[in-house]
Amino acid sequence: MGFFDKIKRAFTGEQQEPEEVEVQEKYDKGLEKTRKTFGERMNELFANFRTVDEDFFEELEETLIGADVGFDTAIQISEALRQEVKLRNAKKPAEIQNAIIEKLVDLYEQEGINEVNELNLQEEGLTVILFVGVNGVGKTTSIGKLAHQYKNEGKKVLLAAADTFRAGAIDQLVVWGERAGVEVVRGNAGGDPAAVVYDAMERAKSEQAEVLLVDTAGRLQNKVNLMNELEKIKRVIQRELPDAPHETLLVLDATTGQNAMVQAKQFKETTDVTGLVLTKLDGTAKGGIVLAIRNELHLPVKLVGLGEGIDDLEPFEPNDFVIGLFKGLLKEE
Repeated sequence: MGFFDKIKRAFTGEQQEPEEVEVQEKYDKGLEKTRKTFGERMNELFANFRTVDEDFFEELEETLIGADVGFDTAIQISEALRQEVKLRNAKKPAEIQNAIIEKLVDLYEQEGINEVNELNLQEEGLTVILFVGVNGVGKTTSIGKLAHQYKNEGKKVLLAAADTFRAGAIDQLVVWGERAGVEVVRGNAGGDPAAVVYDAMERAKSEQAEVLLVDTAGRLQNKVNLMNELEKIKRVIQRELPDAPHETLLVLDATTGQNAMVQAKQFKETTDVTGLVLTKLDGTAKGGIVLAIRNELHLPVKLVGLGEGIDDLEPFEPNDFVIGLFKGLLKEE
């Protein structure tokens, strides 16, 4: 079943499995602000235009860009819709609004072919996950929440406090470690991050840990220093475990919209990012950024923050995301 059919099923209230409903409700609630804003923008667009002319398409591009779906995505949707309107001879606002959503969903699905949204957890031995991202995006919080989840699944988890440059970063991770019931390997503030990671790798091996989550510095004096520091950490990890890190996750704050895109492009240039963690999705009207990320960066979103609770970091489910974004916006034609 395609995304658009699944949205229609959700829209018409068709029967779903209980666990499907529970996860989808989280997405529905988490994307409420985005959906409301997108709906308001669409209503405003159709209120201002009686005919679908060139001015309409220009305004549509502005509306989509304003919804943080990205410039390239907005242009693509607008071009595709021009053709669709001609083919369908669509005139009613409801028909056109549904066609816009259908095109967004089609593009989203098309760009997601071969995308792997699941975390690369090893079936045997140690899984090492590196977290990167600028300060203040929710990196340490995401690590704490993920540690809590893995601990609850019965896994032996360790945390490494390798963000030694930011005042309070080590203490913040220790607090999360306590909340999650997970030990934190730490050094001194201002110390060598790679030394902390070395200690954590040794400890993980000796204690037969299954998951090691590594917090890293969000910002050094410049991009070159940051890149060098991350490379050094990776070398230390690979000396102990050649195929690690198994994931390098870039944490982005969804509330920053296009600034998150800029950060993603910069980190993609400086390190081998394997996936994204998108935090604070519930606190923003800029959820359309996921469409832009998939279309322009081709980086899979692996985890999303849909609330402030310790259990509100969810594996990214593309179907549930799209339903959460557009459910209720489909119009009866």
